[in-house]
Amino acid sequence: MKRLITQARMLTMKEGETRTLEDAWLLIDGERIAQVGTGNPRIDADEVISMQGKLILPGWINTHGHAAMTLLRGFADDLPLQVWLEEKVWPMEARFAPRQIRWGTSLAVVEMIRGGTTCFTDMYDHMDEVAAVVEESGIRASLCRGVIGLGSQEERKAKRQEAVRFAREWKGGAEGRISVMIAPHAPYTCPPEYIEELVADSAELGVPIHIHMSETEAEVEQNQRDYHARPVDHLLRLGVFDRPCLVAHAVHLTSEEIEILAEKDVKVSHNPGSNLKLGSGIAPIPEMLNAGIRPSLGTDGAASNNNLDLMEEVHLAALIHKGARRDPEAVPAEIALRMGTSYGAEALFLEDQIGSLEVGKQADLISIDLKGAHLQPVHDPVSHLVYAASREDVQDVFVAGRPLMRNRELLTLDEEKIRFETNRAFAEIAQ
Repeated sequence: MKRLITQARMLTMKEGETRTLEDAWLLIDGERIAQVGTGNPRIDADEVISMQGKLILPGWINTHGHAAMTLLRGFADDLPLQVWLEEKVWPMEARFAPRQIRWGTSLAVVEMIRGGTTCFTDMYDHMDEVAAVVEESGIRASLCRGVIGLGSQEERKAKRQEAVRFAREWKGGAEGRISVMIAPHAPYTCPPEYIEELVADSAELGVPIHIHMSETEAEVEQNQRDYHARPVDHLLRLGVFDRPCLVAHAVHLTSEEIEILAEKDVKVSHNPGSNLKLGSGIAPIPEMLNAGIRPSLGTDGAASNNNLDLMEEVHLAALIHKGARRDPEAVPAEIALRMGTSYGAEALFLEDQIGSLEVGKQADLISIDLKGAHLQPVHDPVSHLVYAASREDVQDVFVAGRPLMRNRELLTLDEEKIRFETNRAFAEIAQ
């Protein structure tokens, strides 16, 4: 099917250049972008969609999260990370069954689509349920079975086997919308030899690694006590960075560690909202950018954020580093925008498929209504996206050329049913 989008403002977001096209049009042929231009297109299409008064741009890419944790939104707040995890979150998560994962993930996908996210990363358990929701909803995702190696040898073996099985079965699933990774949870939850085994699995499967790293000062100190090395050096020795790798958080880094990550081309998911709420700190993003790292953005789970609004993360990424360094140029608006789009595609090793509106790429795009009073006058669409717009301004969402939301109406998910089932699923485990 051919869909022709017309009369729009458009951010093309090509490599090294963000261009705003006026009176722009874009032709979707099947799941890919076939042509882009301006003016009056003389093209036959099955459907012509006027986007007058709207801004078209690549969909947001959320590079770190735990989708089913929507069930724990507001369940335990204002606690240090380790207390929050060990005393509140992990005991409740131990009660999660496939039903809780399915409905918690469904709720997350509703929220993400409504906010303009077209691709998300998920590290969790019962991942077949997550993949099924991705398949049904039409969204794109990079999925991995999170592996914590704190149990018995039998438990570790079973979790590793499950992670490998999931990656094998779902790689390229949902008509190519699912990519997969191997995910040792963190250096402080996985023994060194266990991480090495998972690195070997990553190499055998030909998939990247995703891992939490250096989120808190306490984590770094524990790593030094247990292994006589900071997390970056520890993971370097274990061969993690010899594989394509995405690390989440990377808050507490030295200048030497930043250079190592840059040299090894390690991708970073910056989670400013979660890091602020948990009091973990502020990642050294300007220093990473100066070293050649291109950080992406993640929301983390809804229990530590407490939303899955990537536009809010773009906003925070542009602001907090300016304030922390008293430097208004620390993270410019265009860089923050790229962190939520093209840098996100790079972080998931999908830059040849998504992240910009270019001919041949997947038609993953969203529209923003520019007619609101808070977006007038439209001096600079990039500035408005980063500093003024909100998720409520997202009007249309397309993934692989398929509309998932049109004029704020969800087309692939029954939101009312999902809200009901999610609350019922939590009530079942809250007894």
